[in-house]
Amino acid sequence: MIGQKIGILGGGNLGRSIAVGLVKSRKMKPENIYISRRKDHLLDDLKKLGLKTGNDNLALAEFSDVIILAVKPRQALEVLGAIKSKLRKEQILISVVTGIKMEQLEQAAGNKPSIYRAMPNTAIAIQESMTCIATKSGDEKKREIVFSIFDLLGRSIKIEEELMNAATVLAACGIAYALRFIRAASQGGIEIGFDSITAQLVAAQTVKGAAGLLLEGKEHPEKEIDKVTTPMGCTIAGLNEMEHQGFSSSLIKGIITSYNKI
Repeated sequence: MIGQKIGILGGGNLGRSIAVGLVKSRKMKPENIYISRRKDHLLDDLKKLGLKTGNDNLALAEFSDVIILAVKPRQALEVLGAIKSKLRKEQILISVVTGIKMEQLEQAAGNKPSIYRAMPNTAIAIQESMTCIATKSGDEKKREIVFSIFDLLGRSIKIEEELMNAATVLAACGIAYALRFIRAASQGGIEIGFDSITAQLVAAQTVKGAAGLLLEGKEHPEKEIDKVTTPMGCTIAGLNEMEHQGFSSSLIKGIITSYNKI
C-alpha cells in the first residue's frame, strides 16, 4: 500500500486515467488522491469513487506529498508558478507534460520539490501503461516512490531526459499506431468472413498475445515470427506481401515523422 498523498494537477484525459488506474490498483486509498480541474463539476464521477476533487490548486499543493502535473503544455509553468508558495522541499513533483524540460520545471517551482518527468500512455487507466521516467535527483528513496507509483499502472523504465520526446512517440503515440493496426486487421478480418465485433476481438487479443510473447519470453520478434512461418505457407505469403506494400517502412517513417513534429 502506497502511503503518500498524491495530488494530480489537471483532470483531463491523462490526469483522470492516472487517478482511475491508482484506484483500480487497490494499493492506494481513494481519499489519499486529490485531483483538480478548473471546471471541477466534471470530476463528480471521481468524487463518487472517494477521491478528493476541486479547483483549488493551492489546497492540492498543501495536501500532497507527490504532485503530478498533468495540464496542457501552455499552462504548465503558469500553474506551477501559481502554487510555488505552497511547495515544499520534501515533496516530489512529477510532470507528465510534453515538451517542458526539468530545468524549466525547477525554475517555475522555485527549486523546492524533487523534479521528475514521466511519459505514460493512456493504457494507464487499465494499469497497462509503458511509462518512461527521467530525473536529475539522486534521492534513492524518492526515486523508489516515483517508480512504485507508476509500477502500479503498468511497467516503468528510467531514461535520460533527452529521450523524452522519443518516449512520447514510441510509447504515447504508439498506442494510436497499435490501435490503427488492430483496426486495419479487423477490416481485413471482415473481408475474409468475420462479423465486425468478432474480427475486432480476434485482432485485439492476437496483438495482446503477441506482445505478451515478447514481454514474457524476452525474445526478438523475428524469432517468434519464425515459429509461425512454414515453407510455402500462408503466413510468409501474407508477410511478404505486406513488406512489398511498405508495411515496415511506412511504420518507421510514421514514427520518425511524429518525432520530427515534436
